[in-house]
Amino acid sequence: MNRVRDEERIVRYRAGTRINHWIVAISFVLLALSGLALFHPSLFWLTALFGGGPWTRIVHPFIGLIMTLAFAILAAGLWRYNRMQPRDWVWLRNAGDVVTNREDRLPEVGRYNGGQKLLFYLIVLCLIGLLASGIVMWRAYFAFYFPIEVIRFASVLHAFCAVVLICAIVVHIYAAIWVKGSIRAMTRGTVSPGWAWKHHRAWFRAATRGDPGE
Repeated sequence: MNRVRDEERIVRYRAGTRINHWIVAISFVLLALSGLALFHPSLFWLTALFGGGPWTRIVHPFIGLIMTLAFAILAAGLWRYNRMQPRDWVWLRNAGDVVTNREDRLPEVGRYNGGQKLLFYLIVLCLIGLLASGIVMWRAYFAFYFPIEVIRFASVLHAFCAVVLICAIVVHIYAAIWVKGSIRAMTRGTVSPGWAWKHHRAWFRAATRGDPGE
């Protein structure tokens, strides 16, 4: 079995980015569990993970603020890499070639492909919706400023954005597992030249010439 030596690997994520990513990931899991516990009586048993119902209601919005802030910092650093380009739309129209392992038929991909970029924007929109609706619903501090009709709408919006975000993250996790080598990029920060050439060829060319702009 041929192994790629560490000095031959390409840096994809610095330590700060990886730490931030895992703060977002852990916060998301805690939010999903606590949110589901408060969403339906049949899932209320999940509140035991947080010390009971009252504590779940208390910590849920604060964890939400932590995740939103961490993701905002993460998104600010990755925003320029997620701008849609003409080649990304071509990639999306022919995404079936990725599933059938015929990526050679697609345009060369930069740091992120078209699907990853759309997922990025979907997460941004969902978090904006969750933050705005969550503030309206936060009874301890803000809910008394809004009429009941606005609070009810915020509750529906919050639930909708949460479901969409959970589905999006499930897809994100599945893709990371499916594309072998991707998880290492966010745990150790590096990828093999072969991985970069196969999945993100334009980024590989830029990275090997020291250009971080791809």
